[in-house]
Amino acid sequence: MEPQNDTQILEFLLLGFSEDPELQPLIFGLFLSMYLVTVLGNLLIILATISDSHLHTPMYFFLSNLSFVDICFTSTTIPKMLVNIQAQKKAIMYEGCIIQIYFFTLLVGLDNFLLTVMAYDRYVAICHPLHYMIIMKPQFCVLLVLASWVTSALNSLLQSLMVLRLSFCTDMEIPHFFCEPNQLVHLACSDTFLNNMMLYFVAGLLGGGSLAGILYSYAKIVSSIRAISSAQGRFKAFSTCASHLSVVSLFYCTLLGVYLSSAVTQNAHSSATASVMYSVVTPMLNPFIYSLRNKDIKSALKTLFERETIKTLAS
Repeated sequence: MEPQNDTQILEFLLLGFSEDPELQPLIFGLFLSMYLVTVLGNLLIILATISDSHLHTPMYFFLSNLSFVDICFTSTTIPKMLVNIQAQKKAIMYEGCIIQIYFFTLLVGLDNFLLTVMAYDRYVAICHPLHYMIIMKPQFCVLLVLASWVTSALNSLLQSLMVLRLSFCTDMEIPHFFCEPNQLVHLACSDTFLNNMMLYFVAGLLGGGSLAGILYSYAKIVSSIRAISSAQGRFKAFSTCASHLSVVSLFYCTLLGVYLSSAVTQNAHSSATASVMYSVVTPMLNPFIYSLRNKDIKSALKTLFERETIKTLAS
């Protein structure tokens, strides 16, 4: 059969994790549970931040933005997979795949930039505490978030346009549960050199640059904490970074692990399974990491629940 590129009617097949019919209900229930926990957990963080005036600070402003991005992140991939399992089909239209790639790339980039911005916020708070409110003004915080959105949107648009230039032949099976950009490039029957170079260049520039910024911030933070004379002061300073450091470690370690393992083993199904860690598990765990180690969040959530209970009883 001659290769063809009929993108007007083209559709891909998302193979997911297993083709065994007996495992489909288990996979459906597991991912539905994780999705609901992710949405509920991150939504509670946002509501707590909005409702409590004590949390109207730069750190919690960035945290609420991260929670919003995590809700959108999981909503980009999981609902489509759940619908496919429920309808017992695997197809996703070409246009839908490109849209999914755009939002997936956008939201991964936003996670990356927001974690970097949050590291900078902790750096200023610990290394320059007397100038914290002067540097981290509300206008500057909004500007940092806006810059993250604009940069991520431009990168996502570029990545999507690079995929649009590809030609596809008869192999339309994606061994993944969503349209992952790297997997789609591997399916193309046209020259993918430019796409691969662009993927690695952007990953190195944006991902590597952000990670370098985070590591630099924490190197300065550790240096400042070591200079604190009292053990109690050192512990208090470190505790303000512990949650963010945990989220950063979880996000980057799983993300790097997925792409390094896929480059070594070339096992697409293993890559799909491993990618669940940064695309599903990490957004689900973020609210627990921040709320369980943060007295302010727990206090705000307790107040929020008590207020809603009183309103319910009064009505």
